[in-house]
Amino acid sequence: MNASEVTERGLVGDRRFAVVDPATGKVAGAKNPHRWGNLFEFRAAYVDPPLAGGQLPAVRLTLPDGTIVTSAQPDVARLLSEALGREVTVATAQGDDESSRATAEEYWPDMAGLDHRDTVTEWDLPMGTFFDLAVMHLLLTTTATIERLRALYPEGRFEARRFRPNIIVATRPEPQGFVENDWVGHTAAIGEEVRLRIIGPRPRCVMITLPQGTLPRDQGILRTVAQYNQVNLGVYADVITGGTIRRGDHVVLV
Repeated sequence: MNASEVTERGLVGDRRFAVVDPATGKVAGAKNPHRWGNLFEFRAAYVDPPLAGGQLPAVRLTLPDGTIVTSAQPDVARLLSEALGREVTVATAQGDDESSRATAEEYWPDMAGLDHRDTVTEWDLPMGTFFDLAVMHLLLTTTATIERLRALYPEGRFEARRFRPNIIVATRPEPQGFVENDWVGHTAAIGEEVRLRIIGPRPRCVMITLPQGTLPRDQGILRTVAQYNQVNLGVYADVITGGTIRRGDHVVLV
């Protein structure tokens, strides 16, 4: 996007809707490809740009066969259930003072360097949200993290879209390697208004190995991140001050 509003809940509209398995209460996610293997074949976008403080517009969903439905349709859950091959519902995040009662699950492949191997773990999502842990995810590109990974594993296609960040930061030529590791504990000033507190590294999972669009399946992506940066890539952040961020804004670490 060329611009977005940032609130205490992150980018306006981010993670406000989820597909949920009503039998387990777990949010559908590509972190467990054995259960939700075709999730990346779906697409979702708001029918109109969401605005801070306003009612969220409906979401347009494009199914793998090209069928288009919206979250406002009364039969959306049935159509999604048929496309996913299991019963699901569409849920909306309730807000910080109300529990979504949702949990998430994650499959860990049998790979050296991971906390778990060949098993599925689960965790409760933060109160009233569908975020994994924090409301913002930053990834440094250009001469920093992405270029370092490409040098370490030239066969892999390291592209920012594989890692699905909220904000992509292009570094100056001087920093090399996993620069964001040193950002933890600092504040990132983005443009004139937005201030983010960097709270920790972003652990990665099997999701970054899955095919997405033209990107192929590649377990070497996760193996490289595990081997050279303790399975971390990018950083999590909380919002200190919201506002508008725009493509081309300068990012200053303070």
